Amino acid sequence: MIFGRVKPLDAILATAEKKSLTRSLGPVQLTLLGVGAIIGTGIFVLTSEAAQKAGPGMLISFIIAGFVCAVAALCYSELASMVPVSGSAYTYTYAVMGELLAWMVGWALILEYAVAASAVSVGWSGYFVGLIDSSLGIHIPAALASGPAWSMVDGIPHADFSAGIVNVPAIVIALLVTWLLMIGTTESAKVNAVLVAIKVAALTMFIALTVPMINGANFEPFQPNGMFGHGGESGLGVVGAAASIFFAYVGFDAVSTAAEETKNPQRNVPIGLIGSLAICTVFYLLVASGAIGTIGAQPVVNPDGSSIAPGSAAMVAQCKSLMAIGQEPLVCSKEALAHVLRQIGYPWLGNLIGLAAFLALPSVILMMLFGQTRIFFVMARDGLLPEKLATIHPRWKTPHVVTLITGLCVAVAAAFFPVGQLADISNSGTLFAFFMVAMAVMMLRITDPKRKRPFRTPIVWVVAPVALIGCVTLFLNLPYESKMVLPIWGGIGLVLYFLYGRRKSYVGRGIVDVHEDDADTPPQPVPPLPDAPTPGGRQA
Repeated sequence: MIFGRVKPLDAILATAEKKSLTRSLGPVQLTLLGVGAIIGTGIFVLTSEAAQKAGPGMLISFIIAGFVCAVAALCYSELASMVPVSGSAYTYTYAVMGELLAWMVGWALILEYAVAASAVSVGWSGYFVGLIDSSLGIHIPAALASGPAWSMVDGIPHADFSAGIVNVPAIVIALLVTWLLMIGTTESAKVNAVLVAIKVAALTMFIALTVPMINGANFEPFQPNGMFGHGGESGLGVVGAAASIFFAYVGFDAVSTAAEETKNPQRNVPIGLIGSLAICTVFYLLVASGAIGTIGAQPVVNPDGSSIAPGSAAMVAQCKSLMAIGQEPLVCSKEALAHVLRQIGYPWLGNLIGLAAFLALPSVILMMLFGQTRIFFVMARDGLLPEKLATIHPRWKTPHVVTLITGLCVAVAAAFFPVGQLADISNSGTLFAFFMVAMAVMMLRITDPKRKRPFRTPIVWVVAPVALIGCVTLFLNLPYESKMVLPIWGGIGLVLYFLYGRRKSYVGRGIVDVHEDDADTPPQPVPPLPDAPTPGGRQA
């Protein structure tokens, strides 16, 4: 049953072949595409979270996360070049491993994109609050600028509202972007290029100002929480920070999905992937080194010297006590890079960094929301979710129902959870999806070895297993609460699948769905599957 109901790959490709996209991208264009897609939220908002987990050792964390991304990306690229249609890992899994596993991947991707959008909304809020406070003197009370701190008490989540009650700016930006997406406002390539330039210019300025001021003493001790945390604390240490920092690399799939537009993809896709990941890793290392070397990045600890998880009530309490005596370490800041520049005597440049984040991060929220609604839309169009979710607004021409539902959920999560915990939850979904992609590549090499592959993963029987091991290792080093969200979310998804999706599935009923270019054409009946009833001539 698990590997049944495979969506015919030939049917999926039939529409993709109609696109006939011109192969025009070379290695340089692909690399720049990847750099623009990758550099963004993670480095702006997760630097302080990574510092609390790993201290200066977060430099190693960036390298580990970048390596796992690289091997996963090489697997992703093979499937993206073979199945160049919307749906991402969900569609790939459907074509290789069947409907049930495809549902689980799609369900995990919904979690990934929606929670990632929440994380970016919270990150934007931190920079916005700091920017208007520092530049305009407008102070938003902590109760309205931050959600509560969360911790586990006897295995039950506990909210500490002394840290904050609700993150109002995060709610506002999430709902504003949702509204823009509903009425059909998306980024143009030119706008995106400008925003990428703003982000890169801001980070370059940060590097130029901080790297010359590095003090080697600030790098000691280098691994205050060790590689895997001391005493078994979940999610701490260098590898725990790498599991969080993985969020900073999401976006590299833009290179993979451009394989069909690439000249000589077998040569240029690896160059674009590895090149963009390498450039971004070096960029991140320089930014992190500048932050560590100028003001230090040692974790705060409990009075007894024990480690503290970022975003916890204990973390909030320790940061409050330090700020009461005039100290604000990097790990306590919600606008890490702007905070560093203010600390070293460049307050107005710190405000510029804040302004860059203020301008650029909403576009990232928009793309996360767009990706999530696209997955939702494709699953609804496959019959696995109610068709009402795929309803297109007559005037706006957008899937407004699913966009509104997604936006409301994103706003609620952004209102009540800290950025680090949201990023970790998002990573759990991402890592699961990449794990399934690596599995799918190996399975398809065995079950359909003669299929045309515009790009073939090099030394696949080494790269794919390494990707599997890397994804599992990072997942296991996420905080306990973040790891538990995925199976709980997956359990909810399984219930929905067996109550609704399995009965309503078009593939299960012998109907092949349509894609992109022929989206207005009714699905076409095909010979029924062995366990499927004969379709009744359904019309869309």
